[in-house]
Amino acid sequence: MDKSITHSAPARAAYLGGLGIAVGGAVLFSTKAIVAKLLYRYHIDAVTLIAFRMLFSLPVFAAVAVWKMRVGAPLSRADRWRIVGMGLVGYYLSSFLDFLGLQYITVGLERLILFLTPTFVLLISATVLKQHISRKQWWALLTSYLGIVLVFLHDLQGGGNVALGATLVTGSAAAYAAYLLLSGEMVKRLGSLRLVSYAMCVSTVACVGQFFVLRPASMLIQPMQVYGLSLVNGILCTVMPVFMTMFAVERIGAGVASQAGMIGPVSTLFLGALLLGEPVTSWQLGGTALVLAGIYLLSKNK
Repeated sequence: MDKSITHSAPARAAYLGGLGIAVGGAVLFSTKAIVAKLLYRYHIDAVTLIAFRMLFSLPVFAAVAVWKMRVGAPLSRADRWRIVGMGLVGYYLSSFLDFLGLQYITVGLERLILFLTPTFVLLISATVLKQHISRKQWWALLTSYLGIVLVFLHDLQGGGNVALGATLVTGSAAAYAAYLLLSGEMVKRLGSLRLVSYAMCVSTVACVGQFFVLRPASMLIQPMQVYGLSLVNGILCTVMPVFMTMFAVERIGAGVASQAGMIGPVSTLFLGALLLGEPVTSWQLGGTALVLAGIYLLSKNK
């Protein structure tokens, strides 16, 4: 029997398994927009929504943080302050702006805007870090933003505060892009699992603290449906995607895992139609195709 065949079969199975994990993580992470829309039907606001989300996800991230604290080297004072900054920018500010914006726009447009995060990383790198952007990268950016403009103009015809919602979600994507740039060097030294768990604990303190400053404690008493949806938001849409993405990166690499994440906007578009009754129009499909094409071109750039 050919040894190459015997070795290639397990390798292919491992690759397909990693790809499946990456796709599943992208779909689950995108579903948080659907869950947020369902929670808003119970007349809670973004401050309460994000506090419940972080409270339900905290036990898992806190357990991982304690474990990593025991087995890892002590953090320097500079690293501690960096983690605080990243937790506030990457998970607190980014999530808060995202959930605020979801009050005004469809989940399809929200997911497309957030999917532009790699382009914000590129633009920040070019403007702040003075890195060169190639012609191919400029074409990729232009293609993606044309897709967003298509969907935005379509949704704008429906009235409401679409411009405000889109601006808030764009701020969310920019905040998360800043977090990715700040975390690049620390991930190599501390590991993604340790860094994410620490940053999520910082974010939880900020989100829950904000809740008690801005809202009365009586707002913690909600219908059972709110607790159930918040549990889904915290575990299925936050904790599981984080770990699934990391496992996928270990198996198939960051490049393939990021390309598998392109399923996110598409899944949100159709889940929004299925669960929320949001229409799927040719404008949205066309805009989604342009955004995915732009991100794919960007991911292929060496």
